[in-house]
Amino acid sequence: MKFTPLKTLAASAVLCALSSTAYAATAAKIGDTEFTYGGYIKLDSMWSDYSAGAPAGSNVGRDFYVPSTLTVGDDNSSDAVFDMHARESRFNFGTATVMDNGKTVNTKIEIDFLASAAGGNERVSNSYAPRIRHAFVTYDGWLFGQTWSNFQNVGALAETLDFVGPAEGTVFVRQSQIKYTTGAWSFSLENPESTISTTSGMVVTDDASLPDFTARYTHKADWGNIVVAALARQLTYKVGGVDADETSFGISASGKINLGEDNLKFMLTQGKGLGRYVGLNVAHGAVLNGDELDAIDSTSGFVAYQHKWTSQWRSTFLYSFFSADNNTDLLAISGDPTESSQSYSANILYSPVKRLTFGAELKHAERETESGVDGDLDRLQFSVKYSF
Repeated sequence: MKFTPLKTLAASAVLCALSSTAYAATAAKIGDTEFTYGGYIKLDSMWSDYSAGAPAGSNVGRDFYVPSTLTVGDDNSSDAVFDMHARESRFNFGTATVMDNGKTVNTKIEIDFLASAAGGNERVSNSYAPRIRHAFVTYDGWLFGQTWSNFQNVGALAETLDFVGPAEGTVFVRQSQIKYTTGAWSFSLENPESTISTTSGMVVTDDASLPDFTARYTHKADWGNIVVAALARQLTYKVGGVDADETSFGISASGKINLGEDNLKFMLTQGKGLGRYVGLNVAHGAVLNGDELDAIDSTSGFVAYQHKWTSQWRSTFLYSFFSADNNTDLLAISGDPTESSQSYSANILYSPVKRLTFGAELKHAERETESGVDGDLDRLQFSVKYSF
């Protein structure tokens, strides 16, 4: 058995393409298999001022911006809170094996500690259970496993200190899938799941008879790139003798435009019943109206401009929005759903050496429900990140 240390990134390029980790290194080669690792350590500290009162300390919106958790109501309930955590830190491990036919089988698994239900508390140990982010194998254009939805363009996400950044304006889903890529085209069958508004609140159903289907086209040029993706899926509700389903579809256009050393990133998504695919599920997919489903239309998007001040200093300026076209005749069923959400942010990032970044970011976010009740958030965030 031959064991050879390496420093090339060539074998890890495929493994990094589906992750926001900026760096990876090949640790060793054993026989025909190269082993790679990567990830980063990140500390986030946040001062957040909620106009309608802060959510509970265990709420995921305290770790990063989640539009649906932004409280709405009395402006006199202003509440400022401070949080600090290292839960976004992550680690990935991958392999690349050259087969007898000359083709390569790649694998990757990645974990972090955000949004995990189990774990410790902040009183003593701050122990948090790891959660799976990616786990997949690729071969000859095929991908099998869990990773970013083919409907999402990860490359359009801006560089922000917040975990997601344009949370209400972006498609953001990781799930199990079978994907095939040929040239600029990719197609996938993905795990289905429906979020339905009922008189008893949101119901998550997992009884679709068909997988979610996506198709995507990527155009690359010297000026940047553009991605157009389409989604078709089945929304279902089979509870208590009710057997209802509805077709959901959507289209998303996104990309990056190079402006010398600077760049402009964008996304615009529109669809019927997109639900969990957009805005971290800021709106549900449909409303149960008797024995039928009424899909919720939505439009969302963002634009982000990054400016390089020097080789070590850079900033991103971001605007993100979401708008739902709720059926006001069904508010007795759906309650008071989100009608709109938007956020603005600006940051300053400093990298004294490669892979090490210090940053400060200011974010203002707003959410309004269909009845006109609203709330806003002002957050100042400081972060330190080292990628390895």
